[in-house]
Amino acid sequence: MGSNANNSIILGESLRGYFYQSLSEINKKSLCPVPEETIYYSSEVLFTYSSSEKFFDISDGQVREKILGMKLLEAANLNSDQRKREYKEIADTALVLTGYFSKSIDSKLVDSRYYMQIGKSAYESMNSLAPRCYDIPSFYKMMATCFESLTKIMTVFGENNQTQFDSQDELMNLIQGIQSNDSKKVS
Repeated sequence: MGSNANNSIILGESLRGYFYQSLSEINKKSLCPVPEETIYYSSEVLFTYSSSEKFFDISDGQVREKILGMKLLEAANLNSDQRKREYKEIADTALVLTGYFSKSIDSKLVDSRYYMQIGKSAYESMNSLAPRCYDIPSFYKMMATCFESLTKIMTVFGENNQTQFDSQDELMNLIQGIQSNDSKKVS
């Protein structure tokens, strides 16, 4: 069996760990680093949103893009538990859109500032309902305060991933924990 450094299986590194390590390294190089807890939370958000169905509303058998501004307005009419879920989902979606997928929102009618405001507002609303996360008081207020910095860190992460891999297939293989193997194995 031949050995090739480019065709190896990645062991011991989960997708969550990969996101956390990558975001943390970028944060450390930042002139104004954000708290480590926000990096950890952001890596969890990236992991959750690594599944594309998180970006769409699927109801009545139809797939629609989430309209975050409308969801934010409608959340005010929900009960407390539902509001918490909605605010978190809205803020997390805005974080990923304005961070990792920042280039994709350039083609939308509204720019990234709109999504940043929605994300910040949703985190602040979340903070008023459930301020503690990771046993940290006012955690979601901290997320709102660090929102723009976190999106910049995610943007750098996204740009690094797009140039680091030779193809989209190679990136998908990493995400799935498998790196493609072009050589044939002999048993």
